Amino acid sequence: MRTSQNPNRFTPEDPPSVPPELQGITEYIVREFRRLAALTDMLVDGHVEETTVVPNKPRTGMIRLADGTLWNPGAGRGVYWFDEGSGTWKLLG
Repeated sequence: MRTSQNPNRFTPEDPPSVPPELQGITEYIVREFRRLAALTDMLVDGHVEETTVVPNKPRTGMIRLADGTLWNPGAGRGVYWFDEGSGTWKLLG
């Protein structure tokens, strides 16, 4: 496994040579690892995807960017965290 300068990032290595009968499986696995790496990099960068619905099973500390229209946890569009103790979403800003 190679990593970038940031130890929290994951970059899959190029696959080793494999027999032809395994080539398709190897290519699939490498593609999936690259997709996972891209998603992990987004999380490491702090990316929060905007959402229009309340999560099904919110847990303490969960963070979401509410669109403020289809899903408005209380103060319009913004970044919210879930407080299980009070059962509410609290605006971060």
